[in-house]
Amino acid sequence: MSGNNLLIDTNIALYLLNGDQTIAEILNGKDVYLSFISELELLGFQDLREEEIPLVEDFLSNCIIVELNQSIKRITIELKRNHKIKLPDAIIAATSKYMNIPLISADKGFEKISDIQLIKYEI
Repeated sequence: MSGNNLLIDTNIALYLLNGDQTIAEILNGKDVYLSFISELELLGFQDLREEEIPLVEDFLSNCIIVELNQSIKRITIELKRNHKIKLPDAIIAATSKYMNIPLISADKGFEKISDIQLIKYEI
């Protein structure tokens, strides 16, 4: 994979959708990947207003959505067994590991997973 690829966590997508210019600059010119889990979390957000749905869908159309496959499942199981993390986070981390691309997140829970390339975003 190229150094121009980044997998973004759901919180990074939310920051971007809320106008975070630092995130926009970091992602500018990058190929932005998103786990299908983040897609579900963004569109399934309870407080998402009807008028915001097209904005989220437009954002998603500009990302490369990574679907679940057997390799990601296997890595997810391994990560879930070895680290105390929630299933959605395990799937996102497994996606980063499978794709061999950095994950950018503000979630401190990913710090304990040493076998992924984590870019920690701090507000």
